[in-house]
Amino acid sequence: PTAPPRPAAPPRPAAPPPPRQPASFRDTAAFHLANSEKLWNADRGRTAGSTPAAPPTPRPAQAVGPGAGPYPGTAAPRAPRPRRSRRHRLATAACLVLGIGLLGGAAAGSWLTGGPDAPPTAADSFAKGRDVWHRTPVDTLFPRTVDGLGVGPGGSDRRWTRIAVAPDSTCAKALDPGLATALAPAGCTRLLRATYVDATRSSVITVGAVTTKTDAKGMLALNSRFSTRNLSARTTMMPLPYAPKGTPAAGFGPAQRASWTLRILTDIPVVVYAVSGFADGRAVTGPQPAEAAVRPGTTTAPAESGLGHDAKALADRTETVFRKAAGIPGQNTEEP
Repeated sequence: PTAPPRPAAPPRPAAPPPPRQPASFRDTAAFHLANSEKLWNADRGRTAGSTPAAPPTPRPAQAVGPGAGPYPGTAAPRAPRPRRSRRHRLATAACLVLGIGLLGGAAAGSWLTGGPDAPPTAADSFAKGRDVWHRTPVDTLFPRTVDGLGVGPGGSDRRWTRIAVAPDSTCAKALDPGLATALAPAGCTRLLRATYVDATRSSVITVGAVTTKTDAKGMLALNSRFSTRNLSARTTMMPLPYAPKGTPAAGFGPAQRASWTLRILTDIPVVVYAVSGFADGRAVTGPQPAEAAVRPGTTTAPAESGLGHDAKALADRTETVFRKAAGIPGQNTEEP
């Protein structure tokens, strides 16, 4: 006999539909978090063979101002900055220190080995100073005008105009016999001279530069001899003026010399001097070295007239020019 058919199982009750919310709310993460459990239970209660409903398509995020996030009213998250490890920072610092050390070592090596950036040696400057007289323009050695700010009596300003330049010559007839004898041990290669007049045309000044034949030791010995014997302060060592005819210095002879200065340089083979006098040709009975005439409180004629200041200032400038042309930075003047 055939078994009677089993009664069909009663159909399962359909799961209640999820609560309906506004579409704008269903598209947010807050909606899904609030109804996650109900949605999960609803999915489990669906009958077999039924096709799950497609999830609602989220609406594109609407930007609200600059830096807006993917949901309304939210800001876009900032990208995190990469954090450098301590090892990376130490390696960067080590590379920086090493680079600086290599640059410094390269510069020091260049100086030590005489590279193109090496500063000139004393011997190089001395040798270069021997050629200044013929490779430097005359307008550089003796400019047409020279301004002296605060170098006159009482700190007044002075200005001098070049009125004559002597042809380069030897020292045989251009130096007073006493000075020529004192400089003889160093020899004389060339003598350059120029004469200036001040702005009032009341004083005239001759500036000279003797290039010697001796070496550095010979210049040191010459400077020492002048210093220990105070030769520069002796009137027998006064340089001769250069007084060409037809100029304001035409009457500037040996008797008109009022003040002078003499410098034996030791870093270049050069002797710089200057001698000053009155432009009207008056004779001076009491000439005075410039170093003494410029001292405050001195009441001699060379001091009060500014002739000592004229000689010192122009000699200072000429000394600086010769040193600079030899590649030597500015230094204090040398006064034996």
